[in-house]
Amino acid sequence: MDSSKLALVLFLSSLFVHATLGEIVCEELPTNVCAFSISSSGKRCLLETAGKHERQCRTSEVVVERMANYIETDECVNACGVDRNSVGISSDSLLEPQFTSKLCSSACSKGCPNIVDLYFNLAAGEGAFLPEICEAARDNPHRSMVELISTSGVTGLAAGPVAAESKAESKSEDPSDPLPPPEASAESPDGEDTNEGANPPDGEDPDNEAEGPGPDGELPDNEAEGPGPSDNDPDKDEGGADDDEGDGPGDGI
Repeated sequence: MDSSKLALVLFLSSLFVHATLGEIVCEELPTNVCAFSISSSGKRCLLETAGKHERQCRTSEVVVERMANYIETDECVNACGVDRNSVGISSDSLLEPQFTSKLCSSACSKGCPNIVDLYFNLAAGEGAFLPEICEAARDNPHRSMVELISTSGVTGLAAGPVAAESKAESKSEDPSDPLPPPEASAESPDGEDTNEGANPPDGEDPDNEAEGPGPDGELPDNEAEGPGPSDNDPDKDEGGADDDEGDGPGDGI
């Protein structure tokens, strides 16, 4: 009898030392204490469905800062209104006003940091700030989180880079956004090109300056030419000179 009692004491002592050293492994926890527990590595434990009626405890990838090796107490479970049988980690409970009321109560918010930290991060993932949600819920206790965010002026938590880019992309793809104004056309209302300095067609100089002789050796009409026979006539009155200076000679040339 003495040896059996000693063996039992040693076994219980080993369990105590195992827990004291912070070696809680989610896969080794019973399902009734799995949810809201934190493993020795600082990762949250969660329930998963293994079959139609079977559940098992697994280690999630959610890391808890400044907390490890922790099993939530029944007092906090009751004060915050959470359920140990809940599968996975979800923010769906925040949509229920009754749950939000218990989560924001003094008994939960001031005495249960593990649960508060969990739902603080879940609310942040939905773009909300839990303290503001609680403040709005106290003013409107029968409203859900969605209504509080949309109508009560609750500001979301600062979004990270990925969220910002996604939001910007969704906004840019919104077909309701007004299209940018069309660029000003370079053509006049009559279809004429008003661009200054445009090259004339066929390489012609628009001012006809310094043109060479034509194909037949004739100078253009507006090219400055030598004086005609009438220009050498001393008897011709100065007022009778041609209006256009530099016009070519008459029909005789």
